[in-house]
Amino acid sequence: MEKEYVIAIDYGTQSVRVSIVDKKGRFLAFEQERYVTPYFSIKPGYCEQDPDFYYGCMCKAAKRLTSKHPELLEKCLSISSTCFRDTAVYLDKDLNIIRPSIIWLDQRQAEVKRKLPFIYNAAFWISGMTQTVLLNRKRTPAIWLQENEPENWKKVAHYVPLNVYLNYRMLGVLTDSASNMIGHFPINFKKCKWYKKNAMKGCIYDIDPKLMPKISPIGSVIGQISKKCSEETGFPEGLRYITTGNDKSCEALGSGQIDSDSAHLSYGTSSSIAVISQKYFNPEKFLPAYATAFPGYYSGEVQIYRGYWMLTWFVEQFGEHESLEAQIEKVAPEEVLNEKLMSVPPGCDGLILQPYWGPGLSRPLAKGAVIGFYDVHTKFHLYRAIIEGIGFALKEGLESIEKHSHKKVKYLTISGGGSRSDAICQITSDLFNLPVYKSETCENSSLGCACAQFLALGVYKNLDEIKSNMIRYTKVFTPNKEASLEYKELYEKVYLDVYPSLNKLYKTLTEIDVKNNKKIK
Repeated sequence: MEKEYVIAIDYGTQSVRVSIVDKKGRFLAFEQERYVTPYFSIKPGYCEQDPDFYYGCMCKAAKRLTSKHPELLEKCLSISSTCFRDTAVYLDKDLNIIRPSIIWLDQRQAEVKRKLPFIYNAAFWISGMTQTVLLNRKRTPAIWLQENEPENWKKVAHYVPLNVYLNYRMLGVLTDSASNMIGHFPINFKKCKWYKKNAMKGCIYDIDPKLMPKISPIGSVIGQISKKCSEETGFPEGLRYITTGNDKSCEALGSGQIDSDSAHLSYGTSSSIAVISQKYFNPEKFLPAYATAFPGYYSGEVQIYRGYWMLTWFVEQFGEHESLEAQIEKVAPEEVLNEKLMSVPPGCDGLILQPYWGPGLSRPLAKGAVIGFYDVHTKFHLYRAIIEGIGFALKEGLESIEKHSHKKVKYLTISGGGSRSDAICQITSDLFNLPVYKSETCENSSLGCACAQFLALGVYKNLDEIKSNMIRYTKVFTPNKEASLEYKELYEKVYLDVYPSLNKLYKTLTEIDVKNNKKIK
């Protein structure tokens, strides 16, 4: 019997998906397990979850899939998984979980009591990176644990990215590719190695590299499905596991981004724009490029950390009527709002939004801002302003990527929840003044994970063959000339000046907030 399929597991923030995909990019089987409780909070702003929770949810989805399609399993060549980033698992010497994971949505910050060596602080100050480095350190769970739970930190023998632990549950080995190790970890993405203990960039995270797992080559076989995992999931025992890459990289590949002619837009909980290159470059000043889901390439990526989460925030705060309407029509509230998007003109009658509901690395003190309110504005103007604001921020990110990579993008590929709306796709095309290609599937991360496996297996020789055989588009959106000109003027004459104009105020607000929080404590 010829084996010609692969299994892809996609661990998302809200659910896990398990798929069987053929070499033509068709989903032959698909199961999704939504998380009843994506995370729990013991304090405001805290987001934690038991790492075994994700594995348990995956097993539920896998059991349904494997029980329905036993004939397909016999024809599977390999299995791999992609996972949301920046979430660590803390294991003792016997590989037992010490405490729940602090997931990437968590807002807590360490005090950073232990200082960096003077010479490193001086270098960061000279380069203008002091605040960025400080924010990175404050948001590193390892540093928070050392300060607040020293008894737990003493037990840590293995400090591993979540996907590495999930691999351990499946294969019995603690390893993964560098592409699946993005977050507050001391990793050198250019060399795909851990920084040495006293390296300047490695010191930022205050984690001894001895605690970190082995990094395996991208596209390599790191193990086989164990007997225990087979019993828990129904996956064939001995099925080989191939390393692929992180969620955004798989999503980009599954959208057909295979060269620097295109940029990939991910309109998910965290929104991003990325361009791949065989040459390493920094997409923004001092921001690293990441290893992709396939060997030999880097992804220059700029993120808006709260991204399309802001639409959920909007619905919760202002969308009660639309939520009721959505219940009647049995659709998501965002779908009801998206239908009304085009009733608001481009530029939202002068309403401009800066989408820093969560600060970015290059602007650690930035906060969200909305300017231009007038009596004609409605909540639908604000809704569209959020979408345009995210677009403006990603456009600024693309300009930085193009500047540092010395490449000019010719078109965009798009995926994520926001891409389901044709109205949002058209706004994106107008705002960037570029064609936008919308994928046939919404499961781009799973498809990309499958694509990377077929490439590693040698079923396809190169990325061009992958794209021509496995990627399909349902629609291409082209820019409306009049709307593009209006967006260009707003972007260049207004949006780009918002942050420089408010930066001093952001700094003052941060200082006041820190002072008041100390008083409360």
